[in-house]
Amino acid sequence: MTTDTVTDVFEEHRPVLLGVAYRMLGRVADAEDVVQDAWLRWSGGDRAEVREPRGYLVRVTTRLAIDRLRQIKARGETYVGPWLPEPYVTDFGDTVPDAAERAVLADSVSLAVLVVMESLSPLERAVFVLREAFGYPYADIAAMLDRGEPAVRQLAGRARTHVEERRPRYEVDPAERRDLTERFLAAAADGDLEGLLELLAPDARLVGDSGGKSRAPLRVLESADHVGRFLLGVTRKSVPDLSFRFLELNGGFAVLVLSGDKPDSVVQLDVADGRVRTVYVIRNPGKLRSLAAVR
Repeated sequence: MTTDTVTDVFEEHRPVLLGVAYRMLGRVADAEDVVQDAWLRWSGGDRAEVREPRGYLVRVTTRLAIDRLRQIKARGETYVGPWLPEPYVTDFGDTVPDAAERAVLADSVSLAVLVVMESLSPLERAVFVLREAFGYPYADIAAMLDRGEPAVRQLAGRARTHVEERRPRYEVDPAERRDLTERFLAAAADGDLEGLLELLAPDARLVGDSGGKSRAPLRVLESADHVGRFLLGVTRKSVPDLSFRFLELNGGFAVLVLSGDKPDSVVQLDVADGRVRTVYVIRNPGKLRSLAAVR
């Protein structure tokens, strides 16, 4: 391959590699580092025996992500307050024309599913991502991970059972989520507690991620009343030069709250039966850096 061809092949597969790495790690910066390491191995290695570049690159990226995840777990990092994944822009657009495939990819990168996946082992997580999100056959996954196919099937079954037992059991209609998000935001901005309570399910939850670096609850808030009153308290505290931007994050409609030109927080709602079930609020500044360039 010429230098240009080597680069072109890698760039063609970069979105898939980043998707694999992000689902493995839940962190954009770590995923980008892993993909960069994969590029170094691709560009500097012997490609003479590579017959299928995509499979080879996915294998390299997956193994690098497993190593990175093991390092993170080995450090035993303590996190202040609830943990949520770093927001990830997922406007699939025309890149994934099949609606069913788009739905699978969106679900596999949702905040709720990624939170559950944090409790999987690195190998379980790799198998789950490759099988459930990208549809790789068990035999291919076994080859990528240097494991026997029966062992891979066992890992896949264990991971799938774990995720299914803990993930939300309701479908989220995109149009309904957008409508409720806009009404929810308007009620909060107007200080309308009654309006908020009408939109919140009685057992609604608020999960706030600040990492101890900004103001957010250090525990999950339970019940519509607690969630509504907290949100009104937050909106009464003025944010300089406040503005909002709507975009697709982690497979669903979300709100990027800006203070001037700087990201202040991300808000995303899980919706079922016309009510808000979970409010996700991400305020850790380190997790918002990748959104600074979003316009």
